[in-house]
Amino acid sequence: MYLSKLKLKSIGLALFVITFLFTSHAKSLDKFDRADRVSDYFAGILAFNENEYDESYKFFRKLDGLESSHPDYSAKYLYSLVNSGNFREAFNYSKKLERQNVNIFESRLVLGIYYLKYSKLDFAKENFQKAKETKRSVLNDYVTNSLNNWSNLKSSNLSNALIEIKKIDERFENLKKIQNIFLNCYFDSPNTENLYKELISNKKTDFSRYNYFYASFMGNSGKTNEAKQIVNSALKSYPRNLKLNQFKADLNENKNISIFNCKNEAHVSAEILYITANALSSQSIYPLSNFYLNLAKFLNEDFHSYDTLLAENFYKIENFKEAKKIYNSLSKKGEAYSWYSAKQLARIYLQEEEKEKAIKIISDTYDNLINKEIYETFDYAEFLKNNERFKESIKFYSEIISKVKNNHPLYAEATDGRGVAYERIGEWENAEKDLLASLKANPDQAYVINYLAYSWIEQGVKIEQSLSMLEKANKLRSNDPYIIDSLGWALFKLKRFKESKKYLQLAVRLMPGDPIVNDHYGDVLWKNGNEIQARYYWNYVLNLEKAEDELKKVIEEKLTKGL
Repeated sequence: MYLSKLKLKSIGLALFVITFLFTSHAKSLDKFDRADRVSDYFAGILAFNENEYDESYKFFRKLDGLESSHPDYSAKYLYSLVNSGNFREAFNYSKKLERQNVNIFESRLVLGIYYLKYSKLDFAKENFQKAKETKRSVLNDYVTNSLNNWSNLKSSNLSNALIEIKKIDERFENLKKIQNIFLNCYFDSPNTENLYKELISNKKTDFSRYNYFYASFMGNSGKTNEAKQIVNSALKSYPRNLKLNQFKADLNENKNISIFNCKNEAHVSAEILYITANALSSQSIYPLSNFYLNLAKFLNEDFHSYDTLLAENFYKIENFKEAKKIYNSLSKKGEAYSWYSAKQLARIYLQEEEKEKAIKIISDTYDNLINKEIYETFDYAEFLKNNERFKESIKFYSEIISKVKNNHPLYAEATDGRGVAYERIGEWENAEKDLLASLKANPDQAYVINYLAYSWIEQGVKIEQSLSMLEKANKLRSNDPYIIDSLGWALFKLKRFKESKKYLQLAVRLMPGDPIVNDHYGDVLWKNGNEIQARYYWNYVLNLEKAEDELKKVIEEKLTKGL
């Protein structure tokens, strides 16, 4: 696998060099016509495009002097410097560009961020203004206008600052609301608390993150009890919110809670950069998202929420090495971060086919948790069940079920999970009881309906009832291939073969690589008189890696005798 990737890189490098040398951009490399210099440049580009920032940094740093004729190089070098954690070097390189009168957006942003961090606000404002002039776009204008405003507050007042915020593009209305609150907080406005309440009660947009900032504001104001009340209230609605859970633990342990302060221009600017990075990540623009995240981290290095998004970005681009490095660091920042990091690390180890390592890290972390809440226990039970530790999972599901009432959101999930675990170890009576209890607590769970109904169909019982349930599930989750397959299979068992074929054919289209779906479709083709096509699908299942041996034996018998 590694050799194949290396060959692809080499082929890509060769094609890239050939293409580049026959474009006008090659003129800017005249002074770098030595083979090793050209190779370093393109190797740096390839490493950068694969989000390997340490590698791209190593190659780009060898090309001193290229910035005067090749601004794309300078921008990518700065991305590599910032994304590899070499911010001081990024600042020095940006100063070099400034001395050479080379103005690019990235260098001016880096300079502005550096001066903002160290409260040299006049220099910060000057560079944010120049950044805006170099590379105009809606996003860049939002970032530079916002940072420029926050660099100018020492010589301003709330009224004037709010006027400047209103000038920001109306497409950023929700972000303007957030900055409006931070400005009121900065200037000690008595409206701050009401503005926070108004924001987090907004039902049109998810502002759950700002429960933390509200609680932090109260905590920084010396109102610790009020801060605790805000956190506890928010956790009822958002029980898995990582930042709130860790803040709750910090409040209870009287730890430092001032990692965000609205009176610190750098802290608010970091949040602006984080919002920008989050938007870019949602669009899969990971290099630029990481650039803004690392700038945010430079401004407020103790705000670990930035690290969670950075690690997730690396996970999405399958740079597991960097993701693991961040999660291992985060795991030392408190119990909430420890549990979160263990789950993410386990997810990566499963991707890397190191199942035992995944089980060990999450089991060890769970055992070492001082405060085991029901949500941590549920996550652990789910992990065990999903990794075929069914008997172990039942113990933890049972613990949750004994602690919560029937109307608690976790009751339906825990009885479902335990029901599945019971079914997998052959205890159908207990499984059926749990699955029915789950549906009684929450009747609109499409996948629980599907699991129970399909189990009945396979046992040859309650097929009419199963069909009715699956029709409901199909309305709840339209175009779900598993539910469509179950619906078609119920019709098959009821000998309604023409109707069954319609659903099973759709299931095969939606999930062409699933052995059971293809087997079902082969069966219904046979019953509709399409025997040659049926044999084709049965033979196809025999060649699927995911097909279990027991299923293959059944299919070999069908190929010999038919149905």
